[in-house]
Amino acid sequence: MRRRILAAVRRAPMERGCCWQACRSPWAYFDKLRPVAALLISFFVSVLVTAWLVRASALQGHFALDHDLSGPQKFHAHPVPRVGGVGIVLGLVFALLWLVWREPTTATLFGWLLLCAVPALGAGLLEDLTKRVSPGKRLMATGLAAALAFWLMGAGITRTDIPGLDQVVAFSAGALIVTVVAVAGIANSVNIIDGFNGLASMCVVIMLTALAYVAFQVGDVQVGTLALAGIGAVLGFFLWNFPGGMIFLGDGGAYLLGFYVAEVSILLLVRNPTISPLFPLLVCVYPVVETLFSIYRRRFLRATPPSMPDGIHLHSLIYRRVLRWAVGARSAKALTRRNSMTSPFLWAMCMASAAPAVLFWDNSLLIAGSLAVFAIGYVVLYWRIVRFRSPRWLHTLATRPLPLRRRDNAGT
Repeated sequence: MRRRILAAVRRAPMERGCCWQACRSPWAYFDKLRPVAALLISFFVSVLVTAWLVRASALQGHFALDHDLSGPQKFHAHPVPRVGGVGIVLGLVFALLWLVWREPTTATLFGWLLLCAVPALGAGLLEDLTKRVSPGKRLMATGLAAALAFWLMGAGITRTDIPGLDQVVAFSAGALIVTVVAVAGIANSVNIIDGFNGLASMCVVIMLTALAYVAFQVGDVQVGTLALAGIGAVLGFFLWNFPGGMIFLGDGGAYLLGFYVAEVSILLLVRNPTISPLFPLLVCVYPVVETLFSIYRRRFLRATPPSMPDGIHLHSLIYRRVLRWAVGARSAKALTRRNSMTSPFLWAMCMASAAPAVLFWDNSLLIAGSLAVFAIGYVVLYWRIVRFRSPRWLHTLATRPLPLRRRDNAGT
């Protein structure tokens, strides 16, 4: 069984671009639209399921609502359902069912990926419903999911273009450890930036778009289809999350999306040796740098446990010291507007790393330089804001309000 799965994951040279060039029948044009169809199916299912969750939670789903309005990273005005991951995963499942009918090879890869994601999704949803699953247990569940993908699908990091680390991942045990740490770290980092309406979900869309672009550039239609299906599912949730904040990702959604992005990245590298192994790191560098800097700040500057939440992430500082200056009022409507105005600043930061990633996807040297520039720029911007010396252009952009829907809630 495992050999069959690995055979489906690996690409034979003759498969490259076959769906785009090999078939000359009239149906070839429809074959080209299969990845787009997966996106549309996941999008519409996600939209409908998320709408039902919003309605059901408002009527009788108090157990799924986030009633904690006083935490350091809580910015919403009313209790909001935090089970957005359910709509996303059902959107992915329906896209999978369609692929089983139209593209069985891609469906095999997709199916095993979703199966491996169950521990990460399950631990997050359990926390959303019970508030009793610690961050350590969620990380362990995500690590277990990464280990399953490593064993069942061969989705392991075996090259890094980082001196010293390449020697570690040359051995199976070293590759397993690095893969588990990387996947769990990215999943946790997506959860960390999930602080405002639309922030984490749109960043994931940007990341998956970059992965899809490069996948199609190298002719890997299967991984490109996985990325597009993820984009559709997340956009279906996004419509209900931004700007009004009617539903939140929750830990289940955040860990699922972080795992999904990490595994699609690894599959892209495993199947396409021409892609720089630093490419996915640059695509995901914003949440990764946010997480690493938060650990450094808590452990060495504030002498607190790295797992203890606080309210001085970069997105929190932009909300408090840039948007509060711009808006000022404390009504529920003003809080929601300020909340929604925060996210685009961080989307721009995510795009600032995705753009050079898709330009230099096969050049490790240029990607390494882009990583250094991004890290330095992040630290400089953070310290300017924390010292009340925010760049003037931030305040200028912050004065433009966003239209809100009828129902207003803020935060995640």
